[in-house]
Amino acid sequence: MSAVTTTEATVTVAPAKDTPQVRRRRRLSPGRRLPAARLAGPVLLLALWAAASAAGQLDPAAIPAPWTVVKTGAHLWTDGTLPTDILTSLQRAATGFVIGLVAGVVLALASGLSRTGEALIDGTVSLNRAIPTLGLIPLFILWLGIGETFKVAIIAIVVYIPIYLNTHAALSGIDHRFVELAEVQGLSRFAFVRQIVVPGALPGFFVGLRLGVTGSWLGLVVLEQINATSGLGYMMFQAQNYGQSDVILVGLVVYGVFGLVSDSAVRLVERRVLSWRRTLSS
Repeated sequence: MSAVTTTEATVTVAPAKDTPQVRRRRRLSPGRRLPAARLAGPVLLLALWAAASAAGQLDPAAIPAPWTVVKTGAHLWTDGTLPTDILTSLQRAATGFVIGLVAGVVLALASGLSRTGEALIDGTVSLNRAIPTLGLIPLFILWLGIGETFKVAIIAIVVYIPIYLNTHAALSGIDHRFVELAEVQGLSRFAFVRQIVVPGALPGFFVGLRLGVTGSWLGLVVLEQINATSGLGYMMFQAQNYGQSDVILVGLVVYGVFGLVSDSAVRLVERRVLSWRRTLSS
């Protein structure tokens, strides 16, 4: 009788040296957009302001508490002072902004699409940009008087310069291969502008538009304190004479809200119009 002994061997297979190792891709993008992310900073600032006021770290005569500013704003709104001043300021800012917007776009197109236009316009705009706009106020008062006209003119100048510069830079940065392609395809001048120039210049235009919107409010703050009888700046100037820091803060808060809302509106339109462009912001 023979006994059969079976030996079980365990074989270990080592991984081949040539097998590629899969590396996890590092994400470099900022990530998903947070809802209402732009409000986080202002809300944090407001919370710090309220906490410092409640702790007595701020002088109420210099920086009143947020609830004091809200109470003052409600009183000014009830007696009709704030609505009238807001409406006047909005009319001035809107009129100057529209004039500056049209002027900036027209001049940028004339300068960006024509060498003759560039020779006549670009240097003049650069000279205008080098001169402080607020330094033109005394001269414009002599030319246009102390009424609404000079205020609107100054706001228009503040608005058109960034719109022109950014739109002109975007036009100059259009790839020349697209121009050659349009020539090969036999596009007309109008079709070339509509299909090549406008899409290529839109990103720069929106950058200038955002700067122009902000500039209109910055110019308005100064202009409404010069020979004005109404407006938010006039209200703040009168409050300065009487030491009413709460009224001044009401005006600053209103200016800030208008600036934030208008800038957010431009950003929203920009995302909709340039939805085809994939960037870090999207």
